[in-house]
Amino acid sequence: MIDASHEPFEQNAAITKRVVDRAHAKGISVEAELGMLGGVEEDISVDEKQACLTNPVEAVDFIKQTKCDSLAAAIGTSHGAYKFKGQQSLHFDVIEKIRENVKTADLPPTPIVMHGSSSVPKSEVERINAAGGKLDPSAHGVNEEDYLPAACLGVTKVNIDTDGRLVWTRVHREFFRDPGKIFVTEYADFIAHKNEKLGSAGQLDAVRASVKK
Repeated sequence: MIDASHEPFEQNAAITKRVVDRAHAKGISVEAELGMLGGVEEDISVDEKQACLTNPVEAVDFIKQTKCDSLAAAIGTSHGAYKFKGQQSLHFDVIEKIRENVKTADLPPTPIVMHGSSSVPKSEVERINAAGGKLDPSAHGVNEEDYLPAACLGVTKVNIDTDGRLVWTRVHREFFRDPGKIFVTEYADFIAHKNEKLGSAGQLDAVRASVKK
């Protein structure tokens, strides 16, 4: 993964291409990012006013120039727990247009990645706060019901790191003495739930058959 999306287009493309060239020489695939998500990720904070959706026309030029293997596109998601004010919907039209433009340009199918896609479950926030946490109770994220429609349009990877951290935080606050084994079970349940929402549950046999081809 190389994220130079905070740079101007040409510089982002140049940085990404250098990474792609070196990675491909070693047989390593590269996920790149175009467009800017709002929110906070590690040491980078982007105000909502500075965030911008991926331009589908630029997406094709970016893929051509960099030859990246997958593209993390800004389609209305946001990093961190404090994502949105009010209800936020994904821009499915951007995903569709990127896919159409890639096909029209006769490029290989390029998987789309959604960063900042945690749903920030209200129940997790409430339980963390009940156990002494101080999360803003108004915190909320991407609607889980948007995952499957996005996947059907070509999104093949959905980043939900914040939701996993919320599970970890809640378990360690509620079971301070012996959280490890409890967390493993709770996290497995969390992943199984997300698989249902993403439409990937029960697909193991189909995946195995596809890999054998």
